[in-house]
Amino acid sequence: MKIDGHTRLVGLIAHPAGHSKSPAMHNAAFAKTNVNARFLAFDVAPDQLPDAITAMRTFNMLGASISMPFKQAVIPLLDHLDKTAELVGAVNTVVNHDGELTGYTTDGIGFVEALKDDGVSLAGQTMTLAGVGGAGTPIAIQAALSGLKTLNVFNINDPSVKNAKHIVQVINEQTDCHATFYPLEDRDQFKRAISESDIYTDATGLGMGKLVDKTLVDDPTWFHPDMTVFDTVYAPSVTKLMGVAQQAKVAHVINGQGMLLNQGAAAFKLWTGKDMPLKQLSL
Repeated sequence: MKIDGHTRLVGLIAHPAGHSKSPAMHNAAFAKTNVNARFLAFDVAPDQLPDAITAMRTFNMLGASISMPFKQAVIPLLDHLDKTAELVGAVNTVVNHDGELTGYTTDGIGFVEALKDDGVSLAGQTMTLAGVGGAGTPIAIQAALSGLKTLNVFNINDPSVKNAKHIVQVINEQTDCHATFYPLEDRDQFKRAISESDIYTDATGLGMGKLVDKTLVDDPTWFHPDMTVFDTVYAPSVTKLMGVAQQAKVAHVINGQGMLLNQGAAAFKLWTGKDMPLKQLSL
């Protein structure tokens, strides 16, 4: 579809922004669904965030994707929050409803949908989650809202531990899931929790970039064949953790690519009202 006087804009607001695959994914989806819109990436300095949000209203943008380091900082600049975003305390998608900006988080939805795509349900299951930061927080909340029975949360003793304990409290108070916090330094408890889980999810970022050779679990005997191991890292496509899980003949070994695509698809539907044609996209 050609750009004309009715073309709407969607933007990625992040710092940095140049590495993102979102423009390619969303522009391909706009073309396939005949939506007259374009997606651009904007590298916004932290002190420019208020101006960037104002620009969304001024230019009547459909909305925006919000990435690091702005997922929390954007909240006071918005008019409304979706319940999940409110529980998570972070936003990755903003929708412009006639100048009223509403914040959502679709990261957790992406996680749940990626599991479904691999034939895995969260209903009544026990999950162990390592790392409750930008990815782990929405995963924990959405999993609890999606019927998870028991959640074991492990986090290192750094500034993020306060958030991890808070999320456990929120889950116990506002969902039917029973969550418990454990220090990640307690390796015996960590091993025990994984061995008793249906799903192990690593949301720490180990296994990518400079940490490509790192994993919290390097012993295949910690896993059992009838479980799911989910690594939120999407590049490389097979992380060291996944390799360990494959050695243990784990039934479902999943990387973060499906989560990335499905969270983007959820955002796309919020902006356009249309389903993203994931099977037609070659990304």
